[in-house]
Amino acid sequence: MPAVTVKDLESKSFDQPDEKRRPPMTQVDVVTLGGTTLGRFTFEPGWRWSETVKTVVHTDSCQVNHLGFCIAGTLTVQLTDGTGMTIGAGDAYSIPAGHDAWVEGDETYVGYEVMSAAEYAKPA
Repeated sequence: MPAVTVKDLESKSFDQPDEKRRPPMTQVDVVTLGGTTLGRFTFEPGWRWSETVKTVVHTDSCQVNHLGFCIAGTLTVQLTDGTGMTIGAGDAYSIPAGHDAWVEGDETYVGYEVMSAAEYAKPA
């Protein structure tokens, strides 16, 4: 696998993102650096993909691949084949397309992703 290289010295704040997406109970803040799109995903307690993001993308399950890490909260993910896992603060994760997910407990979930931010939660 070739090494990832960058050409420019850049910094951007997720507090002033290039793009914001706001489905119900969802905040997706997107920045692009050196042609790579990164995202901060914030899901409120009670958030569930099939009840929130599904309303804007109109697919039966999430069709995005995810690669990222969780810094706060707990997220349970269930693939369409029934396989599941729970992600918590400090966990890095990969999630294939074809899943539902929901926030566990009363803490807001916050994750940073390097693979899905360009397309996640964009209206269909």
